[in-house]
Amino acid sequence: MESYPRDLVGYGSRPPHPRWPGDVRIALQIVLNYEEGSEYSIPDGDGHSERYLTEVPGAMLGPGQRDLIVESVYEYGSRAGFWRLMRMFAERNLSVTVFGAALALERNPDAARAIREAGHEVCSHGRRWVDFSEMSEEREREEMRRAVESLTRTIGERPYGWYCRYAPSLATRRLVVEEGGFLYDSDAYNDDLPYWVRVRDKDHLVIPYTLDANDMKFAVPPGFTSPSGYFEYLRDAFDVLYREGATQPKMMSVGLHCRLAGRPGRAAALERFLDHVLAHERVWTCRRIDIARHWIAEHPPR
Repeated sequence: MESYPRDLVGYGSRPPHPRWPGDVRIALQIVLNYEEGSEYSIPDGDGHSERYLTEVPGAMLGPGQRDLIVESVYEYGSRAGFWRLMRMFAERNLSVTVFGAALALERNPDAARAIREAGHEVCSHGRRWVDFSEMSEEREREEMRRAVESLTRTIGERPYGWYCRYAPSLATRRLVVEEGGFLYDSDAYNDDLPYWVRVRDKDHLVIPYTLDANDMKFAVPPGFTSPSGYFEYLRDAFDVLYREGATQPKMMSVGLHCRLAGRPGRAAALERFLDHVLAHERVWTCRRIDIARHWIAEHPPR
């Protein structure tokens, strides 16, 4: 009988104690997706404008037509939303992980410099914010190589994490491992803790991400319809994990986008959530690379 390609069991009823630094109850990891300027667009030679995660419900213009409304919505993220969120993090002394699309950061050197100077981690979000699941293996490998080279130039350090747009291809994780310089990928949503997988003959670390505690649900129905609902969801998720952390500490991921959470009304809800988190003791607010290095040291593969 052929082996089933999915793991439906995971850690089961006995997850490992992560032994987070300082014996904290929860590791809170904030991801800021920086994609503006790398999305599908007519000026970049694509056959259509971007259709996803905007303020516009669905495509307004047909193939081959340049959608200036969508472009302008994305520009808000790089021109204004990014800086609002960066100030918010700085005021609270928070270090975050940036899922950075390489071309987007190339096109905004000031943003790349601010990320670098703040000490935030940049995890590779590909060279462009386009669909990897339909690429040929050759093109995907080349896109990965170019993304690493670009981010190394703009940030001054190579990325140690990888995360696709949409779903990865069946080859993505193997290509990440074959590239040789990545410590982890986040193309998974299936656990509250990191875990190891075997890729060919090598051990590889997966740090799961989130699609539920994610501002994308303001743009994808059914999702958040008000800032208060967004805040309540994030707060309740944190409270449950914090309570469980008395005996079984976990990790919580929060996903943000400059053009979504960077809008003032949503930023206000995010501020309330961050202040709620910081009112608690025994919380580790960290970058994904910090989690990766901790897991490698404390929970090496068996």
